[in-house]
Amino acid sequence: MALTAGIVGLPNVGKSTLFNAITNSQVLAENYPFATISPNVGVVEVPDERMEEFVKFYNPKKTIYTTFEFTDIAGLVKGASKGEGLGNQFLANIRETDAIVHVVRCFDDDNIEHVEGSVDPVRDIEEINLELCLADLDSIVSRIGRIAKKAQTKDKDAMREMDVLSRLKDALEAGRPVRLVELNKDEKAIIRGYGLLTAKPVIYVANMSDEEIADPENNSYFQKVRDFAAGEGSECIAICAKIEEELSGLDKEEKKAFLEDLGIRQSGLDQIIQAAYHLLGLRTFFTVGEPECRAWTFREGMKAPQCAGIIHTDFEKGFIRAEIYSYEDFMEYHSEAALKEHGRIRLEGKEYLMKDGDIVFFRFNV
Repeated sequence: MALTAGIVGLPNVGKSTLFNAITNSQVLAENYPFATISPNVGVVEVPDERMEEFVKFYNPKKTIYTTFEFTDIAGLVKGASKGEGLGNQFLANIRETDAIVHVVRCFDDDNIEHVEGSVDPVRDIEEINLELCLADLDSIVSRIGRIAKKAQTKDKDAMREMDVLSRLKDALEAGRPVRLVELNKDEKAIIRGYGLLTAKPVIYVANMSDEEIADPENNSYFQKVRDFAAGEGSECIAICAKIEEELSGLDKEEKKAFLEDLGIRQSGLDQIIQAAYHLLGLRTFFTVGEPECRAWTFREGMKAPQCAGIIHTDFEKGFIRAEIYSYEDFMEYHSEAALKEHGRIRLEGKEYLMKDGDIVFFRFNV
């Protein structure tokens, strides 16, 4: 289930520095536009305190966390929708992602050039959103041109599609992203194949200085980004990309001590990973024991046999039932014997909708 979030933003806002933290690798992060000229993909573990509890209890020989992919996409500039600044390539790279992590500069530093000459996070957000809207508008107008005649013949499918396209066209011309247009399930299905950039869910990441990250609310730039994100129902996360890069080279205990010294409960990177994971409707179930404790990714709404198939296709083909208990019950009883004694292990069939935090043993026969 390789879903990926693309890291976007104007040049010199901290994207590549953040990506270095994500991959613990040294991606080129120089102080000039287009330092990144091709996408880089990094796979990260999804932090999960529940797995840490399983490890404490079972002391397993092997521990496997769920993973998530991030793609570092080179800086967009004004005119990208028309091919400016390698725009066509960058827009194509965004099109291949499932969600967008939009990094915005929220710090002053005369030594780091801003492509617009000044720091204004809302202007920067709107600039990139406009380029994405213009790219989508081109796609919509092109599609309208292809189906207009068919819609005029009263073809029902073409008329339905034309109605949706017209509404999207009006929104995009007003600079409004597709994700903010109210569409029902059928209408979303109609546009699914268009690959629209502004239909993708977004997390806004406010990159600020190491002096301000402990108390983001005192940063006026962050306040503006937070309010903008809230206005469109998106999440906003404050980070210091420079600190995140430093943290990435530390082990867990060193990292914990570093964050405590800074007065930060959780690293910004961990927040971004978890937010992107959940933004795409991804959830986690577990298989646990002394040989191996493992977290598995599934999509919200999947049934037990489908989740069994994530482990092995034979598990889905020969699915009989699933023996399941919750993480909360595990924390209360701490043993299968106690869970059985208190009737907390359930037998679920083919129609069971898996829940985040389920601990499961699949019975199958092939």
